[in-house]
Amino acid sequence: MHATLPLLKHSDFPVIHRMPLATLQVNLGYRCNQTCLHCHVNAGPNRKEVMTDATLAAVVHYLDTGPARTLDLTGGAPELHPRFRQLVTAACRNGIHVIDRCNLTVLREPDQEDTMAFLADNQVEIVASLPCYLKDNVDAQRGDGTFETSIGVLRELNALGYGREQTGLQLTLVYNPQGATLPPPQQALEQDYRTHLADEYGVYFNRLLTITNMPIQRFGSTLVSHGQFKNYMNLLRDNYSEETLDNVMCRSLVSIDWRGYVYDCDFNQMLGLHARHADKTKLHISDLPGIELDGNEIMVADHCYGCTAGQGSSCGGALTDTS
Repeated sequence: MHATLPLLKHSDFPVIHRMPLATLQVNLGYRCNQTCLHCHVNAGPNRKEVMTDATLAAVVHYLDTGPARTLDLTGGAPELHPRFRQLVTAACRNGIHVIDRCNLTVLREPDQEDTMAFLADNQVEIVASLPCYLKDNVDAQRGDGTFETSIGVLRELNALGYGREQTGLQLTLVYNPQGATLPPPQQALEQDYRTHLADEYGVYFNRLLTITNMPIQRFGSTLVSHGQFKNYMNLLRDNYSEETLDNVMCRSLVSIDWRGYVYDCDFNQMLGLHARHADKTKLHISDLPGIELDGNEIMVADHCYGCTAGQGSSCGGALTDTS
């Protein structure tokens, strides 16, 4: 695995500051049932990192006392954490909107048989990775059989009410490019997904997010191995859009890693770039109660051009509308 932080650290990316906190994004651990090429977490079946009960308790305490009204759960596959349901239940009890970033196939794993019903009962938004609407492309990126399994799970979610109007059960799909390219315009691609999935498979969803592949971890290492890193960074820089800066996720979100440490975004977490406050350079979730993050300077490096190229990209998809 090639480390990309030394290639990203010295950056001319503009200074940006935090706005009021809206979303607490929590990475429950790096264990996953898949090993995807584009994964910026380097997750997989053999990863052992998992959030402890003590750290989970600190997360729940901050949800009880802090300003965030959305809990965004990531991994790995967050559903594989043994306390996943307890955390979701605690958040929902406090009226917090919960997002589950799901790879779909995990819902076919042993002991996950009733997870879909649990998510529906708790009105959890599912943000599901489906990097293309074509079988061959998905299987090439995520492994043979992934597409067929994903379609089967999406049909079951539709049967529960996900992706249907007036049910309140939000089903969001996520597209990633196959390689070192920018995503196409989100609005047009969403229509292509909607038409193809409905006509070919009877699958429905609420919206599509396009997310740029970040030059870090597994994908970044692959770029280095293939001699494409510099060209990809030039692509991101050449397509920089200042218009996206107002909406980048790091301005209203904090990312918590499996140990409880605080980062300005999920990508900074993977690079080890800790969020800072005053003279404290390594915040923990247990430090956050009573701390005002609004106005803090955000840690940036060259990978931030990935969130600001073209339409922009973040955990919430495109940041500008080019329709």
